[in-house]
Amino acid sequence: MAESTNNNRITRQQLKALAWMATLLVGAMVVLSAVNHRKSAAVKGVEVEIKPLPNGDLLMQPVDVTELIHKAFGYEFQSRSVRTVEIERLEQVLEKDPLVQDAEVFLDARDYVRVTVTQREPVIRIIDKDGWNYYLDKNGIRMPLSKHFTARVVVATGSIPAYVPDFLEREKHLLRQLFLLSNDLRNDAFLNAMIGQIFVSSNGDFILAPLIGDQKIVFGKYDEDAKEKIQNLKIFYREAMPYEGWRKYRSIDVRFRGQVICK
Repeated sequence: MAESTNNNRITRQQLKALAWMATLLVGAMVVLSAVNHRKSAAVKGVEVEIKPLPNGDLLMQPVDVTELIHKAFGYEFQSRSVRTVEIERLEQVLEKDPLVQDAEVFLDARDYVRVTVTQREPVIRIIDKDGWNYYLDKNGIRMPLSKHFTARVVVATGSIPAYVPDFLEREKHLLRQLFLLSNDLRNDAFLNAMIGQIFVSSNGDFILAPLIGDQKIVFGKYDEDAKEKIQNLKIFYREAMPYEGWRKYRSIDVRFRGQVICK
């Protein structure tokens, strides 16, 4: 009797093992079938999301992204097999566009190609001495103007030299000095709201034009006294200007150390 009971136990254990194996096999077949079905499925469309800039601006629209994709690949993704979608190549194509900082692409559960684009953020608009018109982003990378929207940033004009990719590494390059000055203005809440334009004279002096009032601000060179010049300008605007009025002065000169000279 003991031997018969032991044989029954072995049989039950074997049956359990077979049942587990069968379950795993069925599960594997279901997964494999789902994978094969997914690979043979057709792309239902492309959905594009563009993250707005901090102020809400959109320098590009979803249609711009789909046009970039079509131009690079030469065909529409819709109705093509999902297995033909080259995710990595698609991201690389989009990130080559000068308005795009980052692109993320994936296939969702509905068989749609989902594209999320992070725009480059322009911080200054340049119109150089040769007439080239472009933005610089916060990393100093050149961006074209948008056909949809004009970014609300300071505009620089005048004797500005041509853009070179490594201008930030050239200490005496005037475009570098202009970029650093624009950053100082942008990072100061008061002056960021106050200054609308920077003009570069033929001798390399910077002249600022405020959004309020008709006066010009002669800043001079961007040198070791730049921070002090900015501080003196802020003090003047906060303490002297309210008493004298915004239209009294034709020019405000902060080129000289410890002085603000007005006309």
